[in-house]
Amino acid sequence: MPINKKELLTYIVHLLFLLMTFFTTTIAGVQWLNKDPFELSNFYLGLPYSISILLMLGAHEMGHYFAARYHGISATLPYFIPAPPFLINPFGTMGAIIRIRSGWNSKKNLFDIGISGPIAGLIVSIIILLIGFITLPPKEYLFSIHPEYKLLASIPTNGLTFGSSLLFSGLVKLFGSSHFVPPMNEIYHYPFLCVGWFGLFVTALNLMPVGQLDGGHIIYAMTGQRRHRIIARIFFAFLIISGILSLIPLIKGELYLASTGWLVWAAILYFLVKLDHPQVIDTEPLSPNRKLLGWIMIFVFILTFPPIPFIDFPLPH
Repeated sequence: MPINKKELLTYIVHLLFLLMTFFTTTIAGVQWLNKDPFELSNFYLGLPYSISILLMLGAHEMGHYFAARYHGISATLPYFIPAPPFLINPFGTMGAIIRIRSGWNSKKNLFDIGISGPIAGLIVSIIILLIGFITLPPKEYLFSIHPEYKLLASIPTNGLTFGSSLLFSGLVKLFGSSHFVPPMNEIYHYPFLCVGWFGLFVTALNLMPVGQLDGGHIIYAMTGQRRHRIIARIFFAFLIISGILSLIPLIKGELYLASTGWLVWAAILYFLVKLDHPQVIDTEPLSPNRKLLGWIMIFVFILTFPPIPFIDFPLPH
């Protein structure tokens, strides 16, 4: 069946966004290594990072896409979102999205499509993390990026620091006895660890039980509209409280880049994502197997959620 001009244009748009995101994430990968991103000879250095992060994001969205196609629901291919790392955020991307063209016609479909993305993204993230831990270079690799560390008694703990989750901490303990594992303020110099950490973070963000996030779809399908509303508001309050508590250092005239970011995320959830899930007119309960899988993913959310995602030293008075 021949492709019409409209479909061809759509595929071209998808490809352009993918290529732009490949470029911005490769530049980000170069920057994470403390190399000049505008030096063409350094471009290849960012490929392990960019290819890994595109695989992780693509797996998440294609999980949604194939689940939608399985249930006969029209959906677009993923739109990757580029983000110049020197202007917007250091990861080089704002993620990826697909658009569901038709409405939800059952809780089963809602559940399957909502849960497929986090499962696929989580599997790829764990694989990338395992590759990163298994292939960890010796401490000399870090010294090649920070030669000044050779003159110090220990590796400094200041600077941008990734917050740890239960799952990431468990992997660090598992591999830390036989490998040099860099501290969390140096993780981003290791492409596979950086992407794996980011993949767990993305999984946790999407599994939040709010609105039309993947976690919102799952909780709505499992518990119904009334309970979803209660759960969403409890979690929203948790984000607000976490963000406010991180402002306590301001009393001493200090400011940390820590869980204050949850206040920004709470605003995004409230004004853009919305707290409530649109009603799905379907009274048929989920099967026991689906409910069990839903509870497993709630446990996965607990394992991948970093209470303080980013930490930095206080700004000067």
